[in-house]
Amino acid sequence: MHEPTQQQSSAARTRMPSARVQPRFAGISTFARYPRLEDVEPDCKPVDWLIFGAPYDSGVTYRPGARFGPRAIREESQYLKPYNIPHDLMLSEIFSMADAGDAPVRPFSCKTNTDVIADWATALNGGGAPNQSKLFMLGGDHSCTLAALRAAWRRHGSPKGGLAMLHFDSHVDTVDVTLDEKYSHASPFIRAVEEGILDPSRMLSVGVKGPLNTPDDLRYAKENGVTIITYEQWREEGTTTIDAFLKRLGHDLCYFTFDIDCHDPIYAPGTGTPCVGGFTSADTLGLLRHIATFKHASGMGPNLVGADVVEVLPERDPGGYTALLAAHIAFELICMDALARTRGAGAAAQASTAHR
Repeated sequence: MHEPTQQQSSAARTRMPSARVQPRFAGISTFARYPRLEDVEPDCKPVDWLIFGAPYDSGVTYRPGARFGPRAIREESQYLKPYNIPHDLMLSEIFSMADAGDAPVRPFSCKTNTDVIADWATALNGGGAPNQSKLFMLGGDHSCTLAALRAAWRRHGSPKGGLAMLHFDSHVDTVDVTLDEKYSHASPFIRAVEEGILDPSRMLSVGVKGPLNTPDDLRYAKENGVTIITYEQWREEGTTTIDAFLKRLGHDLCYFTFDIDCHDPIYAPGTGTPCVGGFTSADTLGLLRHIATFKHASGMGPNLVGADVVEVLPERDPGGYTALLAAHIAFELICMDALARTRGAGAAAQASTAHR
């Protein structure tokens, strides 16, 4: 029997090579084998999600090497398949997705690098209006999130008051100055608040853990209304505070940033600032699916306008397990948006039927 050259039919929104024709170890390593942006077919435009890399790590305060993170995540994503079992969702049939390559970087200045990536990402064209293509960034260190957040804010009309944000991390990343620098992976969110692109009262930081330099490391976040859920708090209460935040969030435009170091290093050894005692990979996938299904069931939760996964350091990642986990996190976050899309379509169809 003749094997198809595409994994899905020609009607699929994202067309990838069939693993039964072209093995997963062959070809160019785009994210999850999605087409390069320049190869997207006209009937698959506008692209819903553009995945891009930010190969930059000059904003780190401990171990460097996350500049190689985007390449490693793409490599491990070759075995990432498009069907999500828990959500019963074929992602490639819902969204058109493409790999937009890597952003230009400026490795000798964190502030300049932020400006360059933000301008490049703002201008990315998926074949429609800017807000029709959402951006998913593969880091790079967490300083790059300021650039991606700024680009998402611009592409969605620069809403006054800033975006809401869901943030998984061992650290709150609202330190003002580190080693005499105001731009680093320790400070992207204080800078974002200062720019007016992030509303700290609608920011949730999940998984914070480990000893700190001083109590002042949390002061800015607490004084400005950031909701912090430590890993220990999550262990004790489950999703109670997360669910309350999602209800309060409603339908607000939201950015989702995921620092891989929120995991215990046993599950994600490949990161530059490892903190023991954190999430397992199963914990994380379960939490992301909970957030997705909470929104699907209640209609309340993140209205994603962009997302990222950052701080993957391949040199410390024997076997590529951290990069593989990062690829799956990216997949789950895009599935979160897809589930919201299918719920919206279902609600619209029911309303239309009722009207007739």
